[in-house]
Amino acid sequence: MRIRIVDAFTDRPFAGNPAGVLLLDAFPDDAWMQDVAREVNHAETAFTHRLPEGGEADWALRWFTPVTEVTMCGHATLATAHVLATTGAHEGPVRFDTLSGVLTATPQPDGSLTLDFPTAPLLPVEVPEGVAEALGAEPLGAFDTGPNIGDLLIELADEKTVRGLTPDHRALGRYSARGIIATARAADPVAEYDYISRCFFPNVGIDEDPVTGSAHTALAPFWSDRLGSPALTGLQASARSGLVRTTLQGDRTLLSGRAVTVIDGELLA
Repeated sequence: MRIRIVDAFTDRPFAGNPAGVLLLDAFPDDAWMQDVAREVNHAETAFTHRLPEGGEADWALRWFTPVTEVTMCGHATLATAHVLATTGAHEGPVRFDTLSGVLTATPQPDGSLTLDFPTAPLLPVEVPEGVAEALGAEPLGAFDTGPNIGDLLIELADEKTVRGLTPDHRALGRYSARGIIATARAADPVAEYDYISRCFFPNVGIDEDPVTGSAHTALAPFWSDRLGSPALTGLQASARSGLVRTTLQGDRTLLSGRAVTVIDGELLA
């Protein structure tokens, strides 16, 4: 079967967040999908198959990291929608049936794709003891992001602090189900982005995720409230880096970005 590697939330190869994408006739055994995800060894591998016409969704979609299945993934959803659009497997908006409900991806005239995801609920919490030491910076505040995301969102003093983090990844795993989102306002008020983030997910086998769509369902309400605008752009400042345009619409968040197929091959196993 065909397997593709797609760089998501970027308009150029070897940037953004890579994801494996497989178009299937049906979902195989879970163990096989986990083996494939381990072999691909990117943050996520997406498995999708077409659903019968007339239902609430067009395709079923699941996501696996190298070590576990996850309930939500933005960049692998963007990558899957990109493959469907560029191969002609699906035209127009596509509805995915997922563990997080029905998620929609809509192609835009400029070649980007817009994902419609549930907004993460933000609950202020006390900064857990030991987080500052594990992260390597003093938090300004902490927020639980709810069960779909499963992260602890940490606000830091400034962009320089976020960029300079060298965390203890193993220690960070103690503080949330998936990991830590570290964020701060952009240093330059006229930059192409409004806020910056880095994401560390040791509990699902990803020390630092290059660009995390799902995290932006929490970053969007966090920064829209503080900056007074529903439409913002976030920069995830990993080594690969990527931009995510976010639009807050109440209990839904729109995530927009581009994607590039870099490998189109054959899976033999």
